[in-house]
Amino acid sequence: MTSPISRALPLVRLVTHLLVVALLLVTAVSALGDGPDTAVLVVTALLAAVYVAGLGPWITRRPALVPLWGALLSLVWIGLVVVTPMGVWLAFPLFFLALNVLPARVAVPVVGALTVVAVVGFAHHSDAWEIGGVLGPVIGAGVAIAVVLGLRVASQESERRGKLEERERFSREIHDTLAQGLGSIHLLLGAAERHLDAHPGLARDLVVQAREVAGANLVEARRLVRAQGPADLAERSLPEALARLADGVDSPTTTFRVDGTPFALPGAHDVALLRVAQEAIANAVRHAGARRVTVTLSYQDDEVALDVVDDGNGAATDNGGYGLTSMRARVAELGGTFDLESTPGHGTAVAARLPLEVHP
Repeated sequence: MTSPISRALPLVRLVTHLLVVALLLVTAVSALGDGPDTAVLVVTALLAAVYVAGLGPWITRRPALVPLWGALLSLVWIGLVVVTPMGVWLAFPLFFLALNVLPARVAVPVVGALTVVAVVGFAHHSDAWEIGGVLGPVIGAGVAIAVVLGLRVASQESERRGKLEERERFSREIHDTLAQGLGSIHLLLGAAERHLDAHPGLARDLVVQAREVAGANLVEARRLVRAQGPADLAERSLPEALARLADGVDSPTTTFRVDGTPFALPGAHDVALLRVAQEAIANAVRHAGARRVTVTLSYQDDEVALDVVDDGNGAATDNGGYGLTSMRARVAELGGTFDLESTPGHGTAVAARLPLEVHP
């Protein structure tokens, strides 16, 4: 999604074009005021032609021509400054134009040179050096540099943050899908290896389960590459996906229930709550030594809540492990709250609550 800052730069370019058109029209009209001033009209028309030529698609396909176009435009503008004081006013949109089409290291010196021309032009037509004739172009150049370069830096920073957020989202998706799946495969194959000699039938069943998990993981990997949501939510509602998740856990005993009347949630809410449930259950299975896990999805007027409670060793901490960080970040991105209560020897309770902007 394009940020407001990124959209501001094209808007500055549009305003620059409109300002150039308006000033050229005013210059032409003033040249017709007390009798046609042929020199002013010719140079104004030439400047308009050169300016419009630089807006064509040919110049965007050949960036090397931009400096040549800018140099020609500047020369014609200097000619206009020589024949009429109205030409000086075009310096301001030309500042913005140079800053938009040229790299900063080139644009700033060019703006400085245009400023000098504008100041000299004022002095030439007024036959004197006036403070306003000096400060006007200098202040205008400073404002143009601050606005355009400020927007450019802000846009680059916004893009950088967007990339970091996307990288963080991708890392969470990998952790919540591929890493969990690989961990499950590892546990299943380890159990199969232990039973291979004494209970070959059980070992074979465990290998089959590992293969099924690998297949599901492959589907998730493909969906992740295509930037799609979890496969469990592709054709199921959130309650159905959570029920399927609970049914797929052999040990500890995992139960799922719904409080309230289910209704459609925003897609991001579905994904976040499913991922939180997956991670909380995975922690209970791998680390907590739990015998029972209870998953509760609660629908309320102003929020939806997910609670995952286990009776394990309660070793989880609120600042430990990427999984907890991932759960907290997912919920925070949607404006929700995430709470973890864990007491050694008395289990762990995870609670995620997401606000609803639209009431059911």
